[in-house]
Amino acid sequence: MKSFMVVASFRPGTNMDDVLVHVGAEQARVAELESEGKLAAIYLATAERQTVFLVINANTVEEATSTVTTLPMSAWWDLNVFPLNAPAAPKGS
Repeated sequence: MKSFMVVASFRPGTNMDDVLVHVGAEQARVAELESEGKLAAIYLATAERQTVFLVINANTVEEATSTVTTLPMSAWWDLNVFPLNAPAAPKGS
């Protein structure tokens, strides 16, 4: 299994009052994905940036994307998915 960074940006014009109604369902789904080992971390940028960063464990970009789209708030997100790689070992190690 690989790790992917998913950058989720709220689409322009998103009414955040509509989004906030789904916080409870979002939190419940996050807990499920964490318990399944599919969601390793989630970070929220400032409200002004309206961006969420998720570290997803999956085998492919498509699988990572599929996992994220099970989150209720994904209905308002544009997604960018990046495979993560460990940095190269320092020379001489």
